[in-house]
Amino acid sequence: MMTKYLYIVDHFVPFPSSEYGGIWNVVAESDNECFDLITEKDDGFYQKYYSTLRENILNSRTYALAEEHESKIVEEFTT
Repeated sequence: MMTKYLYIVDHFVPFPSSEYGGIWNVVAESDNECFDLITEKDDGFYQKYYSTLRENILNSRTYALAEEHESKIVEEFTT
């Protein structure tokens, strides 16, 4: 069983495209999987900011989960 983590990632799109920012709550087993889940949801729309996304994932609050959970975006709040 792979350990999964809850990532709380700051939104990666700067003002003015994203007026107030936002947050992504993601369950993933690695930084790379977290990145893949968010970029899949984004569908390449903000691809020019993906380097910022990688940095935000590395700096995110991350919590190990005690139980097995499916990898997914739990919640997305962006402006």
